[in-house]
Amino acid sequence: MFRIACTLLLAVCFALPGLSAFAAAFPEKPIRLLVPFAPGGGTDLLCRAIQDRLERAFGVGIIIDNRVGAGGTIGVTLASRAAPDGYTLLVTSASYTFAPGLYKKDLPYDAINDFKPLTQLTQQPLILGVHPSMPVKGVKELIALARQRPRDIHYGSAGIGSNLHMTTELFKYMGKINLVQVPYKGGGPVLIALITGEIQVGFMGVLSSKPFRKSGQVRALAVSTKERSPAVPDLPTIAESGVPGYDKGAWTGMFAPAKVPDPIIKHVYQAMAKVLNDPEAVKKLADDGLVAVASTPQDFTAFIHSEIKEWNKLIEEMKLVSKPH
Repeated sequence: MFRIACTLLLAVCFALPGLSAFAAAFPEKPIRLLVPFAPGGGTDLLCRAIQDRLERAFGVGIIIDNRVGAGGTIGVTLASRAAPDGYTLLVTSASYTFAPGLYKKDLPYDAINDFKPLTQLTQQPLILGVHPSMPVKGVKELIALARQRPRDIHYGSAGIGSNLHMTTELFKYMGKINLVQVPYKGGGPVLIALITGEIQVGFMGVLSSKPFRKSGQVRALAVSTKERSPAVPDLPTIAESGVPGYDKGAWTGMFAPAKVPDPIIKHVYQAMAKVLNDPEAVKKLADDGLVAVASTPQDFTAFIHSEIKEWNKLIEEMKLVSKPH
């Protein structure tokens, strides 16, 4: 028995330096950021906006890999099955917290147990907008028109379970109206559809919609968060414009497969915090309507668990349980 105990102790002693050396050497090759949404959407644009800073912080190349479909669940599923070595990281949005309630037992991964939340990157409002041909200039007018034409007004989503889908469904539910969903493969295609008039209503990212709002190709009505946004201070909130209590912003966060060693998690978080706390990066993000967060893995984990619980309840109330496509 004593001999076995000594053997096990030696094995542990040899294993620990190996893990430590592995973590100290990380990273030695490019890191892949798996983005489960189409190019041109808010999450994709954020990754590209900070890509060069990430490369300097990590000392290796950063590859942005867009894997689109099923409201983000295709990309998240791929990330859950990636090698747990820290070289594949998931960057996603609030859709991560919708999926457990929306798909229930049909979800091909476990949002709680298959990932380690690393850090919340940003938070921001979404902007509720309409095509300029719509005879509305505010939320109350949109609600009144939707009640008159319950089958005629179409909105764009990035697929079932996407942020654009769920925030609009919540707007419909709280505003007691109907809008007809038209699913696309990402936020970028939704914005294009709104610009061309293929759809009449849509939520937009502050960053991605900025040039089209300025040119008048889309008309912004309100922001989705409880407070007005410093990036668009003249826009009222949805809550103050006709739907009291509405408060759902957008956020982005980074996750690692669950079995990635904690020393690597710590290394990645420290690099991300360095980028997100850099004054130039903070200003650049703020100019685009994004608030840099850089929460700790512990705080981000608590946030994710809370959001999943809240959305599970809302999805039941809205009767939106679905299946991945």
